[in-house]
Amino acid sequence: MSDELNPAVSDEAATEAEEPIKQRKNGLYPGVSDELAENMRSGWADTELRDLEPVPQAAETARRRAALSARFPGERLVIPAGNLKTRSNDTEYAFRASTEYAYLTGNQSEDGVLVLEPVTAGGHRATIYLLPRSDRENGEFWLSGQGELWVGRRHSLTESEALYGIPAADVRELAGALREATGPARVVRGHDAGIEAALTDKVTAERDEELRVFLSEARLVKDEFEVGELQKAVDSTVRGFEDVVKVLDKAEATSERYIEGTFFLRARVEGNDIGYGSICASGAHACTLHWVRNDGPVRSGDLLLLDAGVETHTLYTADVTRTLPVDGTYTDIQRKIYDAVYEAQEAGIAAVKPGAGFRDFHDASQRVLAEKLVEWGLVEGPAERVLELGLQRRWTLHGTGHMLGMDVHDCAAARTESYVDGTLEPGMVLTVEPGLYFQADDLTVPEEYRGIGVRIEDDILVTTDGNRNLSAGLPRRSDEVEAWMASLKG
Repeated sequence: MSDELNPAVSDEAATEAEEPIKQRKNGLYPGVSDELAENMRSGWADTELRDLEPVPQAAETARRRAALSARFPGERLVIPAGNLKTRSNDTEYAFRASTEYAYLTGNQSEDGVLVLEPVTAGGHRATIYLLPRSDRENGEFWLSGQGELWVGRRHSLTESEALYGIPAADVRELAGALREATGPARVVRGHDAGIEAALTDKVTAERDEELRVFLSEARLVKDEFEVGELQKAVDSTVRGFEDVVKVLDKAEATSERYIEGTFFLRARVEGNDIGYGSICASGAHACTLHWVRNDGPVRSGDLLLLDAGVETHTLYTADVTRTLPVDGTYTDIQRKIYDAVYEAQEAGIAAVKPGAGFRDFHDASQRVLAEKLVEWGLVEGPAERVLELGLQRRWTLHGTGHMLGMDVHDCAAARTESYVDGTLEPGMVLTVEPGLYFQADDLTVPEEYRGIGVRIEDDILVTTDGNRNLSAGLPRRSDEVEAWMASLKG
């Protein structure tokens, strides 16, 4: 066989298509009569969607595929969306397409696969392999648990071509074709075990990692569409924070889960989902960096550390944190710690500009926090000594920010020299999020500090002349936070 994929249906795929639809064990109906099967095949209107417009990012996804093609000439490139994952028995987790696949196609369908096939004249021919509409001839559309009458209508292959600007084919034929194909190939691993198995003798871990790294680094600089989507995500997130402040009295009567549910409602109404598990940490829970159990009490006099982000329908997420006084007013010690973190964040944001090192904003924020810890007598100075030995990390714990985009920790597979040791460029979007965390059992600090955790996080776009705070719609200074909360509580 030539090194081009054969679109013909394999024997295996044909056999699978002829097999009867598997019925659920212990279903109330023992089978389907010939008469019912015949009845269900007919009498349905033509619902094909015509005159569809391309998805808004179609031009950008085409440009991204062209860049990918140029980077790996002469090689077959396979980028899967992933498969449904079982949550329990016959229920599945909500599907979220792989970032690489969605970035290159705009499609979010489970089992989808993008294949870039090298062509003799140079470049690649892209095909998006998808499940077609569920079959009405064999009864799949009403008998299968993933059929149209159970989980909803899929787009036809013709509709998908119009939406995504890519020729579409039946994904059920792909694994067999990949097994038979020859020539060098690369696959994005970790999303589709069946596709990986079909390529097992044609790929290497090293080459596949180069593909993953390239796609991660391609997302370091956002295009205009991406920046717009991130701003949408942030704007919805701001509204979600406002929703939370308005119901803090109800959260006090229940738990942190009331806060979690309130923010989730905004995310689902205005977006696709939350971009990550919301951190709704009240009291000493704020000292646990990724507190997502959200099952603790919310008490007047405590702080609420809310770290949450709406994910848009195109899978771009915000990542914002505010630390709020549950009763609307900071105590003196809470304000002291909060204002120190705010000062550190101001220094960090000021360091975000084109040509600066990625680490610069982290170093600027950490210096302020180290100076505060020395000033408060919690660690022996000077600040240079503290920073050299990393002593501030007992209370600061984490880095001061990360890239943001389709993943909350975006571009994570990028090379170190391109990311944390790299240089900021216009179009990069990152978080600036210093924090101070005094654990409830930390005997090295005065008792009044213990159990207080503060983090302030904003989403910052690098511009040609500096930066823009995408989440500036949420107040940050302590007095402004108090005034904002008072206005919302009415």
